[in-house]
Amino acid sequence: MERIILLPHVLAGGLAIVTGFIALSAVKGAPLHRKSGMFFVYAMLVLSGSGALMAVTLRPNMGNAMAGVLTFYLVLTATLTVRRPASGSHVVDVAAMLLGFAGAFAGITLGFDAVGRGGVRQGISAPVFFVFGTVGLLASVGDVRMIRAGGLRGVPRLARHLWRMCLGLVIAAASFFLGPPGRVPDAIRIPALLPIPELVPLVAMVYWLWRIRRRQLESAVTLNMKGHAS
Repeated sequence: MERIILLPHVLAGGLAIVTGFIALSAVKGAPLHRKSGMFFVYAMLVLSGSGALMAVTLRPNMGNAMAGVLTFYLVLTATLTVRRPASGSHVVDVAAMLLGFAGAFAGITLGFDAVGRGGVRQGISAPVFFVFGTVGLLASVGDVRMIRAGGLRGVPRLARHLWRMCLGLVIAAASFFLGPPGRVPDAIRIPALLPIPELVPLVAMVYWLWRIRRRQLESAVTLNMKGHAS
């Protein structure tokens, strides 16, 4: 049973890293970006879903289960932001929001439990739990605002899609490059270089968020100047 789940988990992890970095480097909105991005989404959903399943059934670890659930949630909601279902979108958004809140609550609860155990629970340190819990909480609160507003458009829509996808790639890269030593061959395992694959998506995320915000500001200034000129 474990091999049945582990094989697609490993294959999806490799595919997610490759297609994720292709989508990150491709021209945004271009066919390559869209196609590689969808492959990344499918791979990440399989990766996080199978990881959470193994953490619950085969290799009990509530921390890994929580991380899998929140990763699944982030990638799913990032995709729904730009690809809406034909019908029932409100129900899907609410269900995803509840999943995010559940993962966030689990992360924060496990964090306090880890603190009580000396700072580590099942091999995961308390700060990691709190980071996942905080990200999940902030994302879920964002879901509440989006649902109340009836959806997002323009820059907020792009920003929501961007940061959730980038964090998904960070998690995928970290699980491989910063995971157990056996995942990276010793011949290429250089400790000083292992954090780079995780930092690249974070830097790209900050850059693109700054860029789209700047474009929004420039557009607002241009419209304002046209209004005064008329």
